[in-house]
Amino acid sequence: MNTETELKAENTEQNEVLAAHHFVRGRLLKGDEVRHRSRDLGVDFTTPAVDLDALVTPRSDLPPLLNVSLDEIIDFLVETGERLDLSRNVHLQECLERVGSTNPLPRRVVENLYRNARHYLKKELLLSTVEANFADRSYLDRWVSREDMFGNKSAIRAFPSRMIHMLAGNSPAGCISSIAQGALVKAVNLFKMPSSDPFTCVAILRTMAEIDPDHPVVRSMSAVYWRGGDESIERILYRPQYFDKIVAWGGGDAIKNVIGYLGPGLQMISFDPKSSISMIGAEAFASDDAIAEIAERTAADVSVYNQEACLASRFVFVEGKRAQVEKYCAALVKRLGVDREVSSEVAPPLPIDVREEIEVMQAMGDFKVWGQFDGRGLVILTDKPVDFHPSNKTANVVMVPSLDDAIRYVNVATQTIGVWPPERKVALRDKIASAGGQRVCQLGGANKHALGGPHDAMYPLQRFVHWMADEDI
Repeated sequence: MNTETELKAENTEQNEVLAAHHFVRGRLLKGDEVRHRSRDLGVDFTTPAVDLDALVTPRSDLPPLLNVSLDEIIDFLVETGERLDLSRNVHLQECLERVGSTNPLPRRVVENLYRNARHYLKKELLLSTVEANFADRSYLDRWVSREDMFGNKSAIRAFPSRMIHMLAGNSPAGCISSIAQGALVKAVNLFKMPSSDPFTCVAILRTMAEIDPDHPVVRSMSAVYWRGGDESIERILYRPQYFDKIVAWGGGDAIKNVIGYLGPGLQMISFDPKSSISMIGAEAFASDDAIAEIAERTAADVSVYNQEACLASRFVFVEGKRAQVEKYCAALVKRLGVDREVSSEVAPPLPIDVREEIEVMQAMGDFKVWGQFDGRGLVILTDKPVDFHPSNKTANVVMVPSLDDAIRYVNVATQTIGVWPPERKVALRDKIASAGGQRVCQLGGANKHALGGPHDAMYPLQRFVHWMADEDI
């Protein structure tokens, strides 16, 4: 039987080539001069040719948002959010039809993401983001005077920078956060859209333009697509004459490509590819009901975006007797094959090479497996982590003598660590942080966030601005 991913690719081949538009500082650009192919599904789409001159704001021009108050910017973002109602927003509706052809996430999951899009632009969230990143939000609006202990006077401002955002492709609604962040720091923003979603960012910017096409927020935003690594574009744009920072969301190859262009005056703020894990203490196996609960919580964390998200758990470290752990594995595989708001009952199948490796190791008796290679979930029980990268709703359950022993598998690429029972987080969090881990949460809470928290061990907005000093000594 064909998977939903295969059917989407087949259906698109039978239809016309998709058209992806560009949006440059308030203007929608249509055209089919360049033909591309999406990385994930191999679906063709066309875009206008990239006009490099139009994407660069001369240094002699002050940023459009420089003298617009933060309160006005937030009000504009909130109004945009109110218009991101999928039942009324024709741009999102059109986008939904197109994204379903290029993105591996099921249409139902993408639709759920769009229905929640407005929540990214709630006033409370925007304010908490600013307040968490800046001790004094005045730095964004004006030059703030200060005097040191020796009487030296200065004025400091968080000056808008010029940024290229390499958007992530694993969540079609993720660009909304990038748009909001770029507006909050008053930056001049160029969004490079991913091949798995060359549509959503433009749909959001078109919604903004309907409010006011000449608003400084709109004039500070551009969204285009080009193939990553295209030197004819990147060797021109990736220069400090034109941009200050490259905000890179992407895989290892994309990050390495950007590094080749870095130098004095051009910085990279990297949200590197990450992996996440779970830690389950022996207390979780007190009863069959307890096992059922942790199986559901683990499945929720493993399944986020069908395990495409960095915060989706891949390795589950457990204390306990083998019979208890095996009962948990059997319960877990059943909960993986469940429809959820941000995941589907059936994910795309595992890559052939990974499947073959699992079959060989299983035949050799090196580990025990629950589930089938049908996208409904797979659980692999081992004494140490597998060498491959679990994906497509695959959980590698690793037995350890204690959760302290699991710490050695945490490193700077470990983003989220879900712990159960939650009372054990306090004893583990310092050790996890020392090993390089970046976020600890309750098991089952990987896709839930406290407002204003750091991301990937940093407060990004602090790094997005150009800190400028005017001194009188």
